[in-house]
Amino acid sequence: MGLMDGKVALIFGVANKRSIAWGIAQRLHAEGAELAFSYAGPVLERRVKPLAESVNSRLVEPCDVTKDDEIEALFQKVKETYGRIDALVHSIAFANREDLEGAFLNTTREGFRLALEISAYSLVALTRAAVPLMPNGGSIVAMTYYGAEKVLPRYNVMAVAKAALECSVRYLAAELGHRNIRVNAISAGPVKTLAAAGIPGFRKMLHYAERSAPLRRSITQDEIGKTALWLLSDLSSAVTGETVYVDAGYHILGLTEPFEEIYELP
Repeated sequence: MGLMDGKVALIFGVANKRSIAWGIAQRLHAEGAELAFSYAGPVLERRVKPLAESVNSRLVEPCDVTKDDEIEALFQKVKETYGRIDALVHSIAFANREDLEGAFLNTTREGFRLALEISAYSLVALTRAAVPLMPNGGSIVAMTYYGAEKVLPRYNVMAVAKAALECSVRYLAAELGHRNIRVNAISAGPVKTLAAAGIPGFRKMLHYAERSAPLRRSITQDEIGKTALWLLSDLSSAVTGETVYVDAGYHILGLTEPFEEIYELP
């Protein structure tokens, strides 16, 4: 018997088979969840639909998360198809490339608004739509990154958006706890995804994390998926408002040179 048997999960953010959201979807499917997917426009449709079909999804629909009418229409289709949802995965982020390449000081007003709206406010909008479909409670997981806490080169406005996302997770968790709806975030280390490819200098960031993290390696898509499964299942029934790190331990470090270069390790 699977951890997610009889449960319905709605997943936002699959772009291709290397997406973090797809890694989560695979884990949920393996544990018995029925999956519904939303994708961001026609460009991604040809990538997402075959993946959704491979896990026997009955609902694969587009949704522009900057438009309330499209969110409302999507959740109406979810209601008609499943009647409810038990889990929601938010793996959505976007910023204009020019607002990541240059100095943070030069972030445009429109670029700032766009990054915050898509990467952070969308969690609020999707959660608001999901709550009526969670009459018996549920679990919501959003994806974040360490740049929300510490300054990282070229992360710029996306770091501000992730900080807003993490704060939103805490406020939503506080407000929805009495409904038995839990809201958490996963702060994942660098992973090679389509979104990561848009971050200038990502490869250097990845290699630096591999070299410095206590586990001396990068993380995998499946490791994030396993953590999401824990947060979305009843195994974490008393966990809410948390940011859980899946980064090979990188976030615990104050000194990021490998310890063996400075100390004699036991």
